Amino acid sequence: MERYSIIARMIQRRIKNRLAYLLDHYPAVGLLGPRQVGKTTLALEIAAQRPSVYLDLESPADRARLTDPEHYFADHEDELVILDEVHRAPDIFQTLRGVIDRGRRRGKKTGRFLLLGSAAIELLKQSGETLAGRITYLELESFDAMEVQTGELDRLWVRGGFPSSFLAEDAESSLKWRQDFIRTYLEREVPQFGPRIPAETLRRFWTMLAHNQAELLNAANLARGLGVDGKTVAGYLDLLVDLLLVRRLPAWHRNDGKRLTRSPKVFVRDTGIAHALLGLKNKEDILGHSVAGQTWETLVVETLIAAAPEGAEANFYRTSAGAEIDLVLTLPNKRLWAIEIKRSSAPKVEKGFHSASADLKPEKQFVVYPGTEHFSLGNNIEAIGLTALATELQSLK
Repeated sequence: MERYSIIARMIQRRIKNRLAYLLDHYPAVGLLGPRQVGKTTLALEIAAQRPSVYLDLESPADRARLTDPEHYFADHEDELVILDEVHRAPDIFQTLRGVIDRGRRRGKKTGRFLLLGSAAIELLKQSGETLAGRITYLELESFDAMEVQTGELDRLWVRGGFPSSFLAEDAESSLKWRQDFIRTYLEREVPQFGPRIPAETLRRFWTMLAHNQAELLNAANLARGLGVDGKTVAGYLDLLVDLLLVRRLPAWHRNDGKRLTRSPKVFVRDTGIAHALLGLKNKEDILGHSVAGQTWETLVVETLIAAAPEGAEANFYRTSAGAEIDLVLTLPNKRLWAIEIKRSSAPKVEKGFHSASADLKPEKQFVVYPGTEHFSLGNNIEAIGLTALATELQSLK
């Protein structure tokens, strides 16, 4: 069996060039993503290419350097200052505003600060008011289909895209890492960001979402299963969404005259984490479980949303009459792409997709399947592999 390790192999992140571009055009950039997704590694790669200083705000020694932050930033005015886990020092944002504004008056307009945050929740809250017009955001997700080698798509699906999981030496090490990740988030990370929630309760909720992967949100059923009310379930879901661990995919709602589904679909965003929550150890376990098609859908949805041009909107479409499209991408020029997702190597288009396409009249129609061949299914519908479609989307940027 081929063996992998993070030390032996580094994967080039697709957004590296985009991050460098934003630093060259904005005073501050917020790089958001869950813990262990590779934010620090990417930031240090950027730092190696320009004068920089790195501070980990979880380190007491590094926090001590910011006892007088204005003086410290003045000393490093000609360098990119990288602040990791910036939510640990929420008072710093007001200082950053003044530092950025004074720097602008002296001609230091871009590339001043790179702020790394493990969640959207606190970083956006703290910086949204004080750094408006001075900061832009970029999200680093786990590895996607465009970042791994040809033939590794099943490994990505099974293990997920967190670097330590995907690149682990064997399946057992990968699963152990993901189990530890889940436990650490429940016991250490969540209490930092949200209200005190018993770890076991939140684990049950997270696992219930994995069981209902890529399905409509049914808050009432979740509430009954947990023995809590709907408001509490909404709070739990908001927290996991803000921690960038769960995605709510909104329903399409712009078609007058049709009875449309309004509830969002919910996804545990990393398929490896979903499989670990369900106790699925390997590909054989997953293929024998009813969730296999749904986690494959998750991988496709996450990859295509990440590949889509900036400003694209993602929805799914479903009517009460059974018309359905798994993913509708509205591109910045208002063109629609309709995407059906199949795990089968011999995909077939169902009646509901034809009906939904007749409703929306998309410019392009695709069926994404696990293969690599590109062929017509008739009626202007193309069967295409995930990597190929993601690459086509990315070329539109």
